[in-house]
Amino acid sequence: MTSLNGRGHAVCIGADIDTDLVIAGRYLRTKDRKVWADHVFEDLDPGLAPRLKGAVLVAGKNMGCGSSREQAAVALREAGVLVVIAPTFARIFFRNCINIGLPVMECELRGCRDGMTITYDCTDGWVELEGRRFSSRPLSPRMEDILASGGLDEYWKGRLSR
Repeated sequence: MTSLNGRGHAVCIGADIDTDLVIAGRYLRTKDRKVWADHVFEDLDPGLAPRLKGAVLVAGKNMGCGSSREQAAVALREAGVLVVIAPTFARIFFRNCINIGLPVMECELRGCRDGMTITYDCTDGWVELEGRRFSSRPLSPRMEDILASGGLDEYWKGRLSR
């Protein structure tokens, strides 16, 4: 099960972060997700991975551009990211996140800095930063169901076992 609301510390990254920056191709020879989590964002900032546990990842526009590799979303989830917030996402990255059970929210958080506390609610569509509330683009009911199930595999397992 994935939580659709919560609170975490902000880890802020820039715009146009492509999937090769999320997890470099050299680490994809293994299927060991711990390796992916340990090396997430290594080429962007070698010290970033340990800061992602319990984090709200705040990105600039066009988060997840580049390849369609699902491993980028998996690496973020395995590293402990609670939710990814950006003004815009590459569509395939957005769906990959939903499909693996990592919440994403389309919202621009002006004035966000590393370490700030962020509260979020994917269902009601808002993000709160230092007492300021920002609206996010709502997810479809089906996307909410997929996330609440823990991802697309779990969503279909639950539906097929009825």
